[in-house]
Amino acid sequence: MTEQMQIPDPPMFSDDQVKRCRESGDFMPMLFEWYKFVGHLCIFFALIKSESPAVQDFPPIQFSVLTGLLNRCSRLMLANLALSHNGRFGETTALLDRCIFETCVIIMWLCHKGTDDAFRRYLADGLKTEVELSAEIRGNIADREENRVLVIERRMMNSIKRHMSLAGLTEDEISEIKKMPNTAAMISDLGDQRLMYVVGQRLGSHHVHGTWPSLLMHYLEEEDGSLVLRDHDCHTHPNQFVMVPLLVLSAMAAYIGFILDSTEDVEPMKGLLDSVEQEILQINSQMAEGDFNAESEI
Repeated sequence: MTEQMQIPDPPMFSDDQVKRCRESGDFMPMLFEWYKFVGHLCIFFALIKSESPAVQDFPPIQFSVLTGLLNRCSRLMLANLALSHNGRFGETTALLDRCIFETCVIIMWLCHKGTDDAFRRYLADGLKTEVELSAEIRGNIADREENRVLVIERRMMNSIKRHMSLAGLTEDEISEIKKMPNTAAMISDLGDQRLMYVVGQRLGSHHVHGTWPSLLMHYLEEEDGSLVLRDHDCHTHPNQFVMVPLLVLSAMAAYIGFILDSTEDVEPMKGLLDSVEQEILQINSQMAEGDFNAESEI
């Protein structure tokens, strides 16, 4: 850990602030701060140095993959905060949530597997398209007189070679390595229920692909019996500020359990993550009061 890095301070709320949230039923001010805290905590853990005596000895490329994925989670969370703080861009934060969800599943799956094969599959999965692009470029070059190479082709080929070199893989290896399992298979491997996949991945895909439910949620609205274009006024749903940080906390817990060598080092950090989870769940419980009653009781 760098000397300048310290665990960020958790958000604090006055009795008056809590009272206002309870009376209005709007807990977004509190959830916003906890969401921000989790995003900062994520980058804090990503900045743990591989040479720390508490960190296990494992290949540097694995460390780079996991810290890069944590950095992705943190950056996308902070982007969501920037987008949502004025009560707009709910359609975009939902799309980014889908990205965060998949990233967290990959982190947890890699840490669960903990094998060189799993990390090689992750690396190769991202490079298979680049291998295909490289073959297309070489084919175009071969079709020209004197095998003339365009400047942009040379730049693209150099970029592809760099990506493969940093991964420590050749084109032949990338082509031969088994594909990554899909998200549903990874979630099943982690022992989670199908519901997690349906809610996080399949429903999240609406926002990525622009399906009919997505149009009705963010881009169209009913007016006088007709569907008209919706204005740019989509709020980020409060549930997004609950489910995403909870998932990122789970990914951080998996990461800490994977990289740290001693239970004595793991337990206090997981204790911190558990305490943050409880704070968010407590707010969610108040926000969702009555949602889980039987319909006949409402």
